[in-house]
Amino acid sequence: MRQVLFELWLKHPWAGWTPQPDAVERLGVGWVVLAVAAIYILIQRQLAQHKLSHQIFPWGMTLIGCTLIGPLLPFESFPIFGYGVMVLIGFLCGIAFAQYRARQVGMNPELILDLAFWILVVGISGGRVAYLAQYRHEVFGAGQSLSQVLFTAINLTQGGLVLIGAMLGGAVGFTGFCLIRKIPARPLLDVITPSIFIGVGFGRIGCLLNGCCFGDRCDLPWGIEFPQGSTTFNILAMRGFLDPAAGHTMPLHPTQIYSSLNGFILALTTALFFWHRKHAGDVFALGCVLYPITRILLEFLRADEMGQFGTSFTISQWYSVGILLFGVGLLAWNRWQPQPIVQQQATPTT
Repeated sequence: MRQVLFELWLKHPWAGWTPQPDAVERLGVGWVVLAVAAIYILIQRQLAQHKLSHQIFPWGMTLIGCTLIGPLLPFESFPIFGYGVMVLIGFLCGIAFAQYRARQVGMNPELILDLAFWILVVGISGGRVAYLAQYRHEVFGAGQSLSQVLFTAINLTQGGLVLIGAMLGGAVGFTGFCLIRKIPARPLLDVITPSIFIGVGFGRIGCLLNGCCFGDRCDLPWGIEFPQGSTTFNILAMRGFLDPAAGHTMPLHPTQIYSSLNGFILALTTALFFWHRKHAGDVFALGCVLYPITRILLEFLRADEMGQFGTSFTISQWYSVGILLFGVGLLAWNRWQPQPIVQQQATPTT
């Protein structure tokens, strides 16, 4: 695991990769500015061919502007967290694939960028609310002032998102977007469903870097150990499963890797099924059936959550049961629709 990948050195913007005594490496923020600018220019040139540059322009300029003000800030360095980086990579890759799929079926790719903002904001809010509700006794300390409670509620530096909560929040954002824009929801859902699982795949790698969502004891050759001071170590020691003086945890199931592979496999499955669907909404419904089944099974290998409501089922498993029932119901409801969709073939993109 590696919660902090490196730190951006704000006071020395053109410093190279610099190891620090008893700390993570630092890199001058100026090099990041150049890298972001180069990537931004390449994206602009590519998207200009599809007349999308005006949509990405404010995003890119905002990112570059935020990076440039680094040397003016009152602190010396800024940490880059592995969890956040992987979530960002997954989000951007998901957007890119959804735009690619949208062009294949004749849908305006600009719609995907507009939708992405809604899903990002409401999805993160949903994931955070679910995390605070589920781990409120561990997050909020006794005797905190109102300002401390508010800061703790929005502090995401240690992760602090529940995936299913983020997915439910994203669903709320998606619904609101479609209602306001008066867009048919089910065809758009089919386009973005593989991208959801792309985000899951990368996000779970972030969980591994962060040390959350860890597995139960593992006697298999690929069991992994987490060092003293890590999130996993601290939780197991607090629960009495581990000697606080130990150097590392016992071997655990790498459930983060299992979940990441599961996300990428579901992305591929739903992407291929897209061309064989019979009704609008079938791809999303299939995802709502397959994901909760795999999530329920994976939860049996995890050790970070306890059973809820007097059962051995974790809160995530109960969420999954609800999503599974919804997916089965949507598949059935789709078949009652009078007109199946006319299957579109992939069209070449330029």
